[in-house]
Amino acid sequence: MITGSTLQSSYTLSDIGNEMHQFWQFAHQYRVLAFNGEMGAGKTTFIHALCNYLGVKDAVTSPTYALINEYHFTDNLSGADRTIYHIDLYRLKGRAEAIEAGIEDCLLQKNAYCFVEWAEKAPELLPKPYLLINIETPDPIDAPETRKLLCKVIS
Repeated sequence: MITGSTLQSSYTLSDIGNEMHQFWQFAHQYRVLAFNGEMGAGKTTFIHALCNYLGVKDAVTSPTYALINEYHFTDNLSGADRTIYHIDLYRLKGRAEAIEAGIEDCLLQKNAYCFVEWAEKAPELLPKPYLLINIETPDPIDAPETRKLLCKVIS
């Protein structure tokens, strides 16, 4: 459900692909998408499904050790080649380490999308406005595949 500057929805891991059209209609206008959620909540899984939806041909993998993965897709609206930086801040201790790793350089590129996992590790680096995406597992025992998505614009 979209209300103003927020989007809320629920999905299961098996039908995550069905979530992407509505999500991208809401999210495409933001260059930086900041993903938060517990370990195992499905941040990388969601980004992988989003990249599939966008037509990324590159192998989409977790950037936990590389810190930054780069992907490309053809923008359906403009026909232009677009870049996605898939960034994982999990192993970083804060802003200084993120800058040293080159993450700030990716975030400042005007023609690229940045999908940032564990964004709460260095929120001050994220250029505004950006989209904050929280992924939760509301009932990990009775419904382990169900996820709740809450997106809001941070300006």
